[in-house]
Amino acid sequence: MNALVLKFIALSTMIIDHYGAIFQSNVDIYRIIGRVSFPIYCFLLVEGYFHTSNLKKYALRLLVFAFISEIPFDLAFFNEIGFAHQNIFFTLFLGLMTIYIIDNKNISSQFIKFAAIPASCILAIILAVDYNAIGIIYILSFYYTKKYTKLIRFSLIGITMAAANYGSYILQQFSLLALPVVYCSNGKPGPKNKFLQISFYAAYPLHLLLFYLIKSRFLF
Repeated sequence: MNALVLKFIALSTMIIDHYGAIFQSNVDIYRIIGRVSFPIYCFLLVEGYFHTSNLKKYALRLLVFAFISEIPFDLAFFNEIGFAHQNIFFTLFLGLMTIYIIDNKNISSQFIKFAAIPASCILAIILAVDYNAIGIIYILSFYYTKKYTKLIRFSLIGITMAAANYGSYILQQFSLLALPVVYCSNGKPGPKNKFLQISFYAAYPLHLLLFYLIKSRFLF
């Protein structure tokens, strides 16, 4: 599977997850399916970091959509606009910046690079981004294991994810189901289309806005 196929799987399972959280919160199957989504996005983020031709544009795009998505996110999940919980784009942006600091050859201080990890996890908790520190750990697990063979890499990622999930709600362990899917990646980006690329970003705030409107009976 190329990156485009993985994006479709991640987007589809995320929408199923959000449907369950918003409309069927007492039905676990939607949330179980939805656990597949975020690890795929973490994998794609790390791949994007290594393959992007312009890291600044990549980071800026994540941050812009983080702010665009925040109001639909708040309304869909909390029925009000606030700062109690921030959307997943903030998590991905924070993870990308952490990788940038760790991987930056212009930063000679190993202390700064090492400190970036706990600082990022603490910041994720303070800002209450989606998945908080667990999200940062997921992203870093894909980053640090990239040099290993495929089998060893995904074994290490699985152990890391399972450990990170410990103490979280039990359904989070189903996120491990994403690993066989990502394992089937062929490392290719798939067809390049600027409109399609932006559409994957825009689908996040748009489907949340749609769910909010349906929930509030503005539609139907």
